[in-house]
Amino acid sequence: MQEQIFHLQYAMDTFYFLVCGALVMWMAAGFAMLEAGLVRSKNTTEILTKNIALYAVSCVMYLVCGYAIMYGGSIFLSGIQDVDVATTLGDFAAREDGFEGGAIYSGASDFFFQVVFVATAMSIVSGAVAERMKLWAFLVFSVAMTGLIYPLEGSWTWGGNAVFGMYTLGDLGFSDFAGSGIVHMAGAAAALAGVLLLGARKGKYGADGQVHPIPGCNLPLATLGTFILWLGWFGFNGGSVLKLGDIGNANAVAMVFLNTNAAAAGGLVAALIVARMLFGKADLTMALNGALAGLVAITAEPSTPTALQATLFGGIGGVLVVFSILFFDKMKIDDPVGAISVHGVCGLLGLLLVPITNDGSSFSGQLIGAATIFVWVFVASLIVWGVLKAVMGIRVSEEEEYEGVDIAECGMEAYPEFISAK
Repeated sequence: MQEQIFHLQYAMDTFYFLVCGALVMWMAAGFAMLEAGLVRSKNTTEILTKNIALYAVSCVMYLVCGYAIMYGGSIFLSGIQDVDVATTLGDFAAREDGFEGGAIYSGASDFFFQVVFVATAMSIVSGAVAERMKLWAFLVFSVAMTGLIYPLEGSWTWGGNAVFGMYTLGDLGFSDFAGSGIVHMAGAAAALAGVLLLGARKGKYGADGQVHPIPGCNLPLATLGTFILWLGWFGFNGGSVLKLGDIGNANAVAMVFLNTNAAAAGGLVAALIVARMLFGKADLTMALNGALAGLVAITAEPSTPTALQATLFGGIGGVLVVFSILFFDKMKIDDPVGAISVHGVCGLLGLLLVPITNDGSSFSGQLIGAATIFVWVFVASLIVWGVLKAVMGIRVSEEEEYEGVDIAECGMEAYPEFISAK
């Protein structure tokens, strides 16, 4: 009987992990739709190519070396090791808490769940460098980001390794439940490094310092992308509980889902209200980024807040993201989709909110962890971007940018029937 229960729990936890991984994979579609809606029509095909290609590159690189760097072992050469059923069953039988212990699931499901997180971090970079970066320079960077930069940073956090042999973030009181810093802030740090070397889009900033808005081509598509990301986030945060097969963890999963949804709603409402106060209009793009800001802010700790606290945390993220987008524009840091603000600034916010409800973390630990992640990813990315700029160039020509990178980089247009004949 006990063995049957063990097998059932193993199957349930593995299946739950896989379903959550599939939801996170679907976030790739959300990023693609969001970015395709927020860029100009002449750059749509290229942004879609980047998003689907980066997902494939992420999967290959994490299989070849990324997972091994992050967690040890060799996935590509030795295969994925599953649990020893006999040994684990004996351990479970000896535990006083019955089956409400650690997670038990297939090693392959763990790899699948981890690899879609890598792709998410890389997707953040895509939107920030949109409309003026060379496609192949971006894809070469994605090899370095997903094969080394992210996995090494992840090894210091979720992998439990010491930072260059010096200190362990967990021992300092650092906690990041599902990746506000490890995934989102890391992606934003890589994006910021690229944007600083890349420069702004032509015509974005005037000589007098004035900001010239460059509206996206398809707001219905951007809204659809946000809804897809909102849905995928339930797998992102919910899957990070790591199991479902007992009462305690089932309750934790339910609370994580509730708080994730509450934070997104709070972020959207707050951003919409702030935009109305600042601009006199209900700015849809700010509302969309507000929802995403709330989601990023709650990702660091979605299990311990109450639903009201989660809503308030998301609301803080929604307010912050509006002012952050305006600040980066004032600093002439051109981010077409607001990715650096949403994932970077609100990722840091999420980390700093953790100690409010989780007494296992500390503000000092969160700050040290955030600084460690940001400095490593930013500096390493800056070096890689710099090498790429020197070797192959990272920006398309001014003429190609004017005509649109769809034709220059992909040889086709996303909306050819709307282009007048020349």
